[in-house]
Amino acid sequence: MKPSPEIKSMLAPLAALQQIIDQFNHQGVIIGGIAVSLLGKPRLTADVDAVLLLSTDEIPQLLDVARQVGVSPRLTDVEEFARRQRVVLLKHDETGIPIDISLGLLPFEVEAIERGQIHHLESLSVRLPTPEDLIILKAVAHRPKDLLDIQTIVETHPQLNQERIEYWVMQFAEALEMPEMWDDVVKILRGDA
Repeated sequence: MKPSPEIKSMLAPLAALQQIIDQFNHQGVIIGGIAVSLLGKPRLTADVDAVLLLSTDEIPQLLDVARQVGVSPRLTDVEEFARRQRVVLLKHDETGIPIDISLGLLPFEVEAIERGQIHHLESLSVRLPTPEDLIILKAVAHRPKDLLDIQTIVETHPQLNQERIEYWVMQFAEALEMPEMWDDVVKILRGDA
């Protein structure tokens, strides 16, 4: 696949992030705007995101691996912040582009990573979630831009496993006490949004 201009500007930090994932036995996937651009339609994004199956005890090892590929912390107390919030805030040294790595542990995150698929961008191979799993992640984030991202993915993938989407979105909607989460997603799936 030839990268769009939106993705081309993110190739260096995307490659560094994929190298980090590779160092942890491929136990992660690229998510966020870059994943939407690759699975849906290209769109601008200011950062590169991933979810990686790591414990908080592995944060020092993650930071070491990141430094080896030209990625450094954005915060002085990055380890303490990551232990509290389960997200490691980094930046690609060469470009300054932010890289956020969520430390996954939920059953859904484990499944999404196991189901991850390799996508090729010229000489770069990246692990992405399935379109269904990216929709579920976007439903949980539930910002207006996430709902637009879901719409883009639905438009470009007409053969989605809607049962999987419904099951996991309903689980998160119940756990987060956000019944509107599924209501908003089902409208998009039906084309009513």
